[in-house]
Amino acid sequence: MTAKILIVTGDAAESLEVLYPYQRLREEGYDVHIAAPARKKLQFVVHDFEPGFDTYTEKPGYTWPADLAFSEVDPGAYVAIVIPGGRAPEYLRNDPELRKILKSFFDSDKPVAQICHGPLITAATDGLRGRRVTAYPALELDMQAAGATFQDAEAVVDGTLVSSRAWPDHSAWMREFLTVLRAKAPVT
Repeated sequence: MTAKILIVTGDAAESLEVLYPYQRLREEGYDVHIAAPARKKLQFVVHDFEPGFDTYTEKPGYTWPADLAFSEVDPGAYVAIVIPGGRAPEYLRNDPELRKILKSFFDSDKPVAQICHGPLITAATDGLRGRRVTAYPALELDMQAAGATFQDAEAVVDGTLVSSRAWPDHSAWMREFLTVLRAKAPVT
C-alpha cells in the first residue's frame, strides 16, 4: 500500500504552496490527499509584491477540490502532513478538528512540513515550543511568542518538523522534507 500524505488547507491558501508539494510528493510516489474545513472546491490565491506597496498583494489563484473534510480525516492513515501558507492559516488555526489532527502528528513524531503562514496553525497546537523554525519573516514575533526560536533561512529542520519562509524557498523546503520522509516514512 502506498504511503499517504495529508495537506491541510482552505480558501485563500497560497496556490504555489499547496500545489507544489502536492505535485512533488505525488511525483515521489506518495498518495496525497487535500483536507479542508469541508469537501468543496477551494479558491486559492497568489501573493506577490507591487512597487510602492509596503506588503504583498493578493489576487485570485487556482481552484482545487478538497478530497475530504477535516472531520473525515483519520490521522493514523497518514505518514506525514503538509501545512501550506497564505491567508488560510489565519482562520484554520481556530478549527478544533484541525488542531486535533495536527496534534496527533506531533504526538506520533510524524513528519510535518509547514511554510509561510502555516506555522500559525502549529503554534495554535503548542507544537512550536522549544523548537527551531522559520516562517514568513513578518511572523518572527509570532513564532517567538509561540516559544520557538526563529531562523531566517530557506528551510529549517528540527527533528521531523521542516519549515520554510515562502514559495521562493520551495526547492530547499521539499529537499529537506523528502530527506525526513525517506528516513521516517519511505514510499513502499
